Amino acid sequence: MTRKEKPEDTTIHTDINPTAVYLNRELSQLAFNRRVLAQAENKQIPLLERLRYLCICSSNLDEFFEVRIASLLANRIEGEHLDTPELRAALERTSVECHQIVARQYELLNKDILPQLAHKGVHLLRHEDRNDAQRAWVKQYFEQNVRPLLTPIGLDPAHPFPQVLNKSLNFIIELSGKDAFGRGTAIAIVKAPRVLPRVIRLPDNLSDKKGVSFCLLSSVIHAHIHELFTGREVTAYSQFRVTRNSDLWVDEEEVKNLRQALQTELHSRQFGVGVRLEVANNCPEHLSQFLLTQFGIEQNRLYAVKGPVNLVRLSELVDLVSEPTLRFSPFVQSMPQYLQSENIFSVLNKRDVLLHHPFQSFQPVVDFIRSAAQDPSVVAIKQTIYRTGMNSDLMEALIHAALRGKEVTVVVELMARFDEEANINWAVKLEQAGAQVVYGVVGLKTHAKVALVIRREDNALRFYAHLGTGNYHPNTTKFYTDFGLLTSHPELTADVNEVFIHLTTLTKPRTMHHLWLAPFSLQKQIINAIRREAQIAREGRPARIIAKMNALLDESVIRALYAASADGVKIDLIVRGACALRPGVAGLSENIRVRSVIGRYLEHSRIYYFRNDLAHDIYLSSADWMNRNLFRRIEVAFPILDKALKKRIMSEGLDPYLKDNTNAWHLNADGVYAQKKINSRQQAFSAQQYLMQTLGVSIHRGEE
Repeated sequence: MTRKEKPEDTTIHTDINPTAVYLNRELSQLAFNRRVLAQAENKQIPLLERLRYLCICSSNLDEFFEVRIASLLANRIEGEHLDTPELRAALERTSVECHQIVARQYELLNKDILPQLAHKGVHLLRHEDRNDAQRAWVKQYFEQNVRPLLTPIGLDPAHPFPQVLNKSLNFIIELSGKDAFGRGTAIAIVKAPRVLPRVIRLPDNLSDKKGVSFCLLSSVIHAHIHELFTGREVTAYSQFRVTRNSDLWVDEEEVKNLRQALQTELHSRQFGVGVRLEVANNCPEHLSQFLLTQFGIEQNRLYAVKGPVNLVRLSELVDLVSEPTLRFSPFVQSMPQYLQSENIFSVLNKRDVLLHHPFQSFQPVVDFIRSAAQDPSVVAIKQTIYRTGMNSDLMEALIHAALRGKEVTVVVELMARFDEEANINWAVKLEQAGAQVVYGVVGLKTHAKVALVIRREDNALRFYAHLGTGNYHPNTTKFYTDFGLLTSHPELTADVNEVFIHLTTLTKPRTMHHLWLAPFSLQKQIINAIRREAQIAREGRPARIIAKMNALLDESVIRALYAASADGVKIDLIVRGACALRPGVAGLSENIRVRSVIGRYLEHSRIYYFRNDLAHDIYLSSADWMNRNLFRRIEVAFPILDKALKKRIMSEGLDPYLKDNTNAWHLNADGVYAQKKINSRQQAFSAQQYLMQTLGVSIHRGEE
């Protein structure tokens, strides 16, 4: 692919009706995936990282089908009044875009990334590519490790079509001849064992190529699938994978115990309604049609692919190759010096601490909870948990605190999509340790990221808090950009305590000193702040709004931004993913610019800036400007009160992203994203690269 071709390949329209005030949500989400795919196309990025972006693109598409397409299809099925021309048009347009993205993924994999990896000594071998010694080894591997775990099912009235798990690898086989009972069962199904790795390294001493060689489990099974049917001939076969509706649903008005209900529901997620079928591109049409009928999937959601049906599993290849030149240069997170030499509570008695992940380590947050668990002066710890992973030092610290007799209250969000099982497991362990575990508010997800430590000092109780834009998940803090604030500010920490009282008692929260809390005040406060800037502009003074978030979809906020633009407010929006606002339209949004930055790290922080006559109001939040965040979740937005830290937010979280001309994409008025181009007089600037190079040196010196 030449540089000239790239803009045509990677841009995508995000609207159906070019005159619509709002851009289409699903198409905007796919436009984000196009921008991720553009990273896989970028020849300036190391090869294994390009492959990783390809896997991320595929993972994003999986979730898009499991959630968004599943939701649209459910709406269409539930009632005729929901089956509108707009819905049908959206489904048709998303189908076209998805097929184009998938086709580009496999073209990129087969014609660019894999050949270049082979040139660099990383070989992914198909059966025909393996030499005799490698084929013999693969045959032995199949006999010893794979065949004993396979259970082929020959379909007949006594052997119905087996249960096929969501996104699992399977094979459909067509057979000729008769079975052992003289019957002509023509079709069999083989499910690949999930316990086996999908990428297998071949012994180096068998290779006649320089470097390392691998093969896929699907290739191993393909090569020996005929051996599973003694006396029968395999006339056709194909790997296949079905994607299912993965949204969990429980009747929250009827359920008595949410955790128990979810544990039951988690199993059903694997067998939800089919929404997409992937087969090999050489799958005979009659076999693919048989599968479509079996799963009740329409023709336009069939994807015949030239390669493995699950590109996400190629991330195993990325992890297995150790060659450093094929990866991003290593980056070591920094730690503020004063946090290394001083007790965390002593530090917070003197100053607020702002941490910017992943450029700065998440370890101070873990140490904050761990120190609280061990400190005899700490009497209570309260924390919300949305995502934390299967293994977590932070959760172990909470368990340790409970075992030591401290009052530990944890609000665990059991409905955190795709993390339900991990959260249920932690909830059980916490309860067993003596912690008080609650599951938030029925009907609302607790998405706020807050922790509170109550410490007895000088015969009085003092509050210390952590508030963040991202999850308490130590692994993702190495790859997601987020801000976290550690503070002992009396009013701010009192607000945090009020949030916990609200979550445990379900009483109406008191009026907050500083926090904006959803679903009660957050949307109103955002609208009021936007309108205040509009009023300032109408009075002839400079007015400015800058906001950074993952998604912008709420129509009430978009309408307020349109009105502010019409009044002359200069508005810059940094929206990583889906954006329904159409910028740069005369008479509607000519003062609004929208950009998206896609780089080495996933942009995840939410920042709201309002100039407010030089008051420079800055709020950090866990909430995107989406209807679900503003009205159907427990969210908080918290202010940065310290002037020095406000400058840090501007200089780290906003200004570099507005300056970025390397990883930035601009959303045009016609609904097309276009990548920023640098002319010969400009110097390339990447916000993330700048932060990697500077944060931890000049910033720390400024704080000292």
